[in-house]
Amino acid sequence: MKLILSLSLTMALLASVVAQETPKPGPEFDVLKAHEGTWNATMKMAGTESKCTASYKMTLGGLWLESTMDGELLGTKYSGKGMDTYDATKKKYVSTWFDSMNTAPVLMEGTYDKDKKTMTMEGTGPGLDGPKSKYKSVTVMKDADTIDFTMYMGDAKEAAFTIEYKRKK
Repeated sequence: MKLILSLSLTMALLASVVAQETPKPGPEFDVLKAHEGTWNATMKMAGTESKCTASYKMTLGGLWLESTMDGELLGTKYSGKGMDTYDATKKKYVSTWFDSMNTAPVLMEGTYDKDKKTMTMEGTGPGLDGPKSKYKSVTVMKDADTIDFTMYMGDAKEAAFTIEYKRKK
């Protein structure tokens, strides 16, 4: 009897999963899709300037923006990877970032202001001194080929670093 009940429950769960439609990217994903391509990035941090190359592509059925960044940061080889999407249940954009300078991810979520063409996100990640820190990023899509990115860490009012992205043509 337990076996029949267990099998019936398993079949009902599988049927409901199969019956659900796969999510489709809605208009919120156009904001992410605008990043697709290869970009030259200039990062300014602690009085220094570093050059990197960033690549973005929509993946996983158009639901996620995958990013990679490679270059130098403070005289050291640097690479990073990110995944961004729109979480329809939260009605927010969400982001994860992993890089060669940390073993813990930066996790953020936020909103997009269509009129200002600005994405503002907040979250947590590794701090400069070890423990978790607050993060806030502001991304402005100045035009189709220029993005200004500013990152704040902790309770700082001044940017920890900025990145200007110029689309490679």
